[in-house]
Amino acid sequence: MVAEYSAGRVVIFGLGGTIAMSTAPSGGVAPSLTADALVAAVPGLAESGIDVEVVQFRQLPGASLTFHDIQELCAVMVLRAESATGFVVTQGTDTIEETSYLIDLLHALDHPVVVTGAMRNPTMAGADGPANLLAAINLAADQVARGLGCLVVLDDQIHAASRVRKQHSTSTGTFGSLDGGPLGYVVEGKPRLVNTVRRPGTVPTKLIGVQRVPIFTAALGDGVYLLRAMASQIDGLVVAAMGVGHVPAVMVDALAELAAEVPVVLSSRTGSGPVLRSTYGFPGSERDLISRGLIPAGFLNPLKARILLSSALSSGVDIDTIRQAFAVAGGDGNAKWPWARALDEEDDARS
Repeated sequence: MVAEYSAGRVVIFGLGGTIAMSTAPSGGVAPSLTADALVAAVPGLAESGIDVEVVQFRQLPGASLTFHDIQELCAVMVLRAESATGFVVTQGTDTIEETSYLIDLLHALDHPVVVTGAMRNPTMAGADGPANLLAAINLAADQVARGLGCLVVLDDQIHAASRVRKQHSTSTGTFGSLDGGPLGYVVEGKPRLVNTVRRPGTVPTKLIGVQRVPIFTAALGDGVYLLRAMASQIDGLVVAAMGVGHVPAVMVDALAELAAEVPVVLSSRTGSGPVLRSTYGFPGSERDLISRGLIPAGFLNPLKARILLSSALSSGVDIDTIRQAFAVAGGDGNAKWPWARALDEEDDARS
């Protein structure tokens, strides 16, 4: 049971990133501000009535976070869940679209997890960190976010972890969800949901070891030398294909050989829209590649597909289970998620 509070209780985990950066002795900026310092700099937080607990979990740039960091973070959330309404994670924006989706796949509780960060560090005019953090806290404390899994909030927009992407290198409005749009907005401190998301479930993985899952981007006139070179070095592969799932014909045999050895997922490098299944029929088309064993990613972009494939491989499941997971996560409403949620299993045990 979640303890009752007048306006909710939110645990904030600081992981570093631009939001926590200040001037470094060697030049530039680097993560150095504590999560306590970030919270202290948020105007209006005291007036919200939300009880806040702060945990300094990591102090790293977003690019240096790992699967294990996120795994450990999710484990700590479970330990804090009984006394918390929701959780906020502050981190570097470079990897938010990846870490948030990994949290979504690992976080089996109904508690909201809201990931946020900043595009302008605290030394800059118009630093966006305090506003993003306040919006994230307000969302994590609100019951409307319960059961939605991991959410991303920046620039007062609420995004589903499975959809959100970083689309610009410097803009404060960089995060967007081209496939489906934002779930809602934070308006005058209150979340307003205008969209829905289907959250299929979690992956029961312990993420033991490091799965070797590279992303291979198909490009004009490219050959097979990289595919041949990586053949014995990988546990799985995500192909960021052209358009709706196309590669140069010269790559077909090499990809088919790889797919006979490890799971190979077919995604699109375009940034939005799905991989098709049966429209085109030429060598190197989506129909051709799927017939040779590649797994279509649906609406999952290459970065999200890599997170799901790595998690599924870590759970030790077979290729059919991986196919089923990608069918659901990629948008097939008729497919069924291959794993039960941890909370469902606990409910069954109590009944």
